[in-house]
Amino acid sequence: MTENKRRLRDFRRTEDAPRCPEQAALPGDTGRRRGDNRRVSETRAPGGGGFFAAVPNLSEGRDPVRIRALAEAAGGTLLDRHSDPSHHRTVLTLAGGAAEMEDAALALFRAAVTLLDLRGHRGEHPRIGALDVLPFVPLGGTTPEEAAALARRVACRLAHERIAGDGITEKDDPGVPVFLYGLASGARRSLPELRRGGLRGLAARLAAGEIEPDFGPKQLHPTAGAMAVGARGPLLAFNVNLDTERVEIARRLAAGIRESGGGLPAVRALGVRLTDPGGKRDLAQVSLNLLDFRRTSLREAFDAVRREAEAAGVGVAGSEIVGLPPEAALWPGAENDLLLPSPPRTLEAALRERRGRT
Repeated sequence: MTENKRRLRDFRRTEDAPRCPEQAALPGDTGRRRGDNRRVSETRAPGGGGFFAAVPNLSEGRDPVRIRALAEAAGGTLLDRHSDPSHHRTVLTLAGGAAEMEDAALALFRAAVTLLDLRGHRGEHPRIGALDVLPFVPLGGTTPEEAAALARRVACRLAHERIAGDGITEKDDPGVPVFLYGLASGARRSLPELRRGGLRGLAARLAAGEIEPDFGPKQLHPTAGAMAVGARGPLLAFNVNLDTERVEIARRLAAGIRESGGGLPAVRALGVRLTDPGGKRDLAQVSLNLLDFRRTSLREAFDAVRREAEAAGVGVAGSEIVGLPPEAALWPGAENDLLLPSPPRTLEAALRERRGRT
């Protein structure tokens, strides 16, 4: 780790920015020096304008040293960290003004490309890159259009990065192809579309000319793959564990519950296998994304999974929320109704905690 520790000092280095779209100042830009994301504009809480969240998903969920280094790269924007060894994935929640978020994204990207190698990666969650997904979420008075503009600017910056890695010099680094999705792409591309066929499928589509990145090279990075950058509203990542090892049951339930299968509106779902946190046995899990909790609530999603599981002759062992849900998505006693291990920490509570520390 000596070499990696040396590189960590360079993750927040200041560089001349390439000419990228939407370079005009956005709400939340505080005029502070570029490259320093340690001080966040705490006075710009979600009740005001120019404030963003980001939820980077990284393809590392097992090595505690690497996970800690990735989280530290986000600097003062970091609110929450969730790692899952079965999914082999870490989800961070960041918040700050536009300039802070841009700097944090660049530092996190450098850390991911330096520390992670997809060539040996095996995990339950589908992925296309080391820093796999980076969605920006407008908070408070910030508009979806401003979040989309920030996403496009960051995507361009990341595609211009060249980073030395295992057997690759900075000069020879080909760069990472970056794809826009969601609002940042003008709603022309979805994340499941990008992930179709996994990393190999994306490589084949790139080689065949069926798809092109919005920024960067037209081939995958040898160790970091590709990356998706987008803008969206609040999304709830919600996992329901079944009291069975039979992953085929979870997959059947997921197929019927997700919107594309005629199930719940604004819901995506997968059936996966994970190791019981107690280490006793494997469990089947229905892993859901609630794209709009006002159309399908956590309660409705949980009840649908439990109802279909009971019809299949299995029970529900518990559930978890990945990341920080907004307060509006919860209710008193939600942890009991959803069989959560503890009351969930919300985005608003995390922001209040951070303001209290400064």
